[in-house]
Amino acid sequence: MRFLLVCMPVTWIPGRGYTANSYIAGTILIDAGVLPSAVEPYRGMIETIVLTHCHYDHTAHVAEIAQLCNAPVAIHSLDAPGLLEDHLSLSLHFGARSPGICAQRLLTEGDRIGPLRVLHTPGHTPGSISLYLEEEKILLSGDTVFTDGGFGRFDFPGGDRGALGQSIERLAALDVEGLYPGHGNPVEHDGKMHIAAARQLFRLGYV
Repeated sequence: MRFLLVCMPVTWIPGRGYTANSYIAGTILIDAGVLPSAVEPYRGMIETIVLTHCHYDHTAHVAEIAQLCNAPVAIHSLDAPGLLEDHLSLSLHFGARSPGICAQRLLTEGDRIGPLRVLHTPGHTPGSISLYLEEEKILLSGDTVFTDGGFGRFDFPGGDRGALGQSIERLAALDVEGLYPGHGNPVEHDGKMHIAAARQLFRLGYV
């Protein structure tokens, strides 16, 4: 399913079961929990793989997909250890092991990957990121906020409720139309409204 927003196409590769969504924005694949067969039709256009955080449902097949696409892997520096350490990736919860690879690029706040700007949005994990395309008002939010007004859990190793609250507040201040979350359906319009709903729920003390 492809959404065309101004000049930047975003292709949604839906997650199945516990697996997180993946997206293709230009030449960038965001997250790699889906099966390589789901990515294979796009292999020729993918130049970089960006992981929004280190949890296994977002990284399960990153090694195979990186090889398939001959593409380097990027992740925030604080979450890079989770590509190697099972307790950080939560892989044992899925009866599996961490991907066992090292990222070729370590990201930090304000970095650019093509036209996408890296926003460090910790709370779900220490190195969680969102990716923002300001001109097109597109936000790829990982597990920080979802389109149903929900937000990521903070009770896993490295989670931080206070940091998550600050991250949600930051995202709520952005001008967002297209919202592309790690789980659930993306929306083309009124993304800001969905983020505001997550902020309200969080402020009410929902756990």
